[in-house]
Amino acid sequence: MENYLGAQRPLYEVKANLFKGLSHPLRVRILEVLAGDDEVGVTRLLADTGLEPSHLSQHLSVLRRHRLVASERRGSQVFYRLAYPQIADLLSVARTLLGEVLHDTARQLSATAELPLTPAADR
Repeated sequence: MENYLGAQRPLYEVKANLFKGLSHPLRVRILEVLAGDDEVGVTRLLADTGLEPSHLSQHLSVLRRHRLVASERRGSQVFYRLAYPQIADLLSVARTLLGEVLHDTARQLSATAELPLTPAADR
C-alpha cells in the first residue's frame, strides 16, 4: 500500500498509523462529537471537549494528518466532519468491544468470590 509520499508500506503499518491518530482520549472524544453530526463548528468542539483553543487545534491537526477529519472554512468559522463515515462505525465497534470486555471482567471477578479461601487467607 502506498502512503501519501508514494513509498510502499505494508498494510499493518498503515493501520498502525491510523490507530496513532486515535491514540489520545481527547482525539477519540472529538471524533465522537463529530460522529453525532454532519459537521461541527470549532466553537461547539471547544464547548463539548472543554479544551483550550490551542490544545483543540493541536488535536485537530493530528486528526487531519491521519486523515480522520476534514475541515472547511466559511468566513471566519471552521467546520469539521469525519473524513469517512466508517470512522463512526469504528467508534461504535470499539464501544461494543469494550462493553464485552468489561462484562467478561466483571464475570471473572464475580467467579473469584466463589473460590474457597486458601489457608494463607484464613490468617
